[in-house]
Amino acid sequence: MVSALIDFVDAGPGGTRLRAAFGAPRETLVAHEADEVGPLLDAAHRYARDGAWCLGYVRYEAARAFDAVLPTHEPDGPLAWFAVHDTAQAWPDLAVASHAPMQWTSALDRDEFDQRIARIHQAIADGEVYQVNLTAPLTSRFDGDALGLFDALHRAQPAAYAVYLEAGEERVLSVSPELFFDWRDGRLLGRPMKGTAPRGATPDADRAAAERLRASEKERAENLMIVDLIRNDVSRVAEPFSVQVPRLFHAQAWPTVWQMTSDVTARTRPGTRLSDVFRALFPCGSITGAPKRQAMHWIRRLEAEPRGIYCGAIGVLQPGGAATFNVGIRSVVLREDVARCGIGSGITCDASAAAEWDEWRYKQRFLQRAALPFELLETLRLENGRFPQADAHVERLTLAATHFGFDCEPGAVRAALARLAVRHPEGAWRVRLLLAPDGRARAEAHPLAPTSMPIRVALAKAPIDVDSEFVRFKTTRREHYEAFAPTDAAVFDTLLWNARGELTEFTRGNVAVKLDGTWWTPPLHCGLLGGIGRARALREGRVAERVIRVEELAQAEGVAFINSLRGWLDATLPE
Repeated sequence: MVSALIDFVDAGPGGTRLRAAFGAPRETLVAHEADEVGPLLDAAHRYARDGAWCLGYVRYEAARAFDAVLPTHEPDGPLAWFAVHDTAQAWPDLAVASHAPMQWTSALDRDEFDQRIARIHQAIADGEVYQVNLTAPLTSRFDGDALGLFDALHRAQPAAYAVYLEAGEERVLSVSPELFFDWRDGRLLGRPMKGTAPRGATPDADRAAAERLRASEKERAENLMIVDLIRNDVSRVAEPFSVQVPRLFHAQAWPTVWQMTSDVTARTRPGTRLSDVFRALFPCGSITGAPKRQAMHWIRRLEAEPRGIYCGAIGVLQPGGAATFNVGIRSVVLREDVARCGIGSGITCDASAAAEWDEWRYKQRFLQRAALPFELLETLRLENGRFPQADAHVERLTLAATHFGFDCEPGAVRAALARLAVRHPEGAWRVRLLLAPDGRARAEAHPLAPTSMPIRVALAKAPIDVDSEFVRFKTTRREHYEAFAPTDAAVFDTLLWNARGELTEFTRGNVAVKLDGTWWTPPLHCGLLGGIGRARALREGRVAERVIRVEELAQAEGVAFINSLRGWLDATLPE
């Protein structure tokens, strides 16, 4: 029986990984009233100093336990909850756990979002605040194993400060990327996270996105504002002149976004208790704004519900007393059959509603990745017992596995293909190669009928959303393609285009268009899968890359469908 899991990038010397599981707790500590929170934290810390493990959370609404004037909604659960464990266990195999598909929805629509941004801008113009962190809850029905969802979330956000807790009526599934604080041997480290940019679709675009984040005056100013707030908070428990900022404006890569972090360190005064550290720092300034008290006043006014564990702190007290807590962002809380997760961002005077709305979409991608179980997929041609492009497919599968956090052993993948080839020594076959999150590879073969040319294709009637990582990597998540599947049996495939009016690909292959005597194919930054057949055509010089606009199809001298399964197929578009 697993009641808790911890997987933290240890912030202590050496940066080792803290990864462990826990069974039934020896004892649980619960605080429902504000005056119970501080004593609970100190009691948990004593247990840890005496050799126990203590895992738990402090709700955002516990802020009033540390400063009675900090405004919050009434809490929707315990203000603090900790489990006491005598021993830690090895990390379990979570691959057998699963959950039903999830559909996340927000009660906050775009119009109301814009109105709240406008109210914050007015408060800033009136001199009340410099920044307010605005959030809203997302909810989804949940049916399945909570450990399965945690495993999916953890794979979507690896190398995070991840915690799984069965805490009374709630199950907490946190994969926060943000360290609230690490306190050990008198050294206190805070690492506020403020500043976000989406990951690029190609390595070059990704590097450029990181550089833009580092150079952005807006993002740097937003980060520095919170660093100053954290420095002030830390100084309340620090020895004189010990507060330092050893690292500023660090761009950290996560699977779906770049985030900017900075480090604030100090030596704490002798006699400092864990409750004193929380009293000085909680809630973290990165999820309130500045000044903290007035920002929280606006949060209370603009947000209709308590934040709960989201934006609180979730963490572990290790035997000996080392205390490490995350900021409870990127955290899902399950209650009965409802899953809840908050999304937010810091609003400053130069923040635009459109850009912040996009940032919220980027931050939700980890939920979308975990919302529906999926496998990685490669479609290969098997002909007379041979795979002509096996190496390229295994390489692309390995890259996708790295991106999604799947286990992948190329030798095992090749072995699965070899076993299938032995069973099909003759004829042409369409092979589906599938890789599960735990690294299990399997291959299945289906007869491949010849294709008559030219094939007939149709142009999509609406643009496809190319921001999804499921466009850039091939998986069993194909709902974005299935929405464009041909309804006419005579049509072989649908030609897609993005919101900028640029051609991208077909739903099952890449596209080439002949213009002015040259065959062209769209570059990856238009939003498409880097196909194996496309890559071969580029290497051989049969095609070159350039942006192709939809209106250029009227002057096209030819259109072709390309993939490694069927090769190059001449195509015709309806007039």
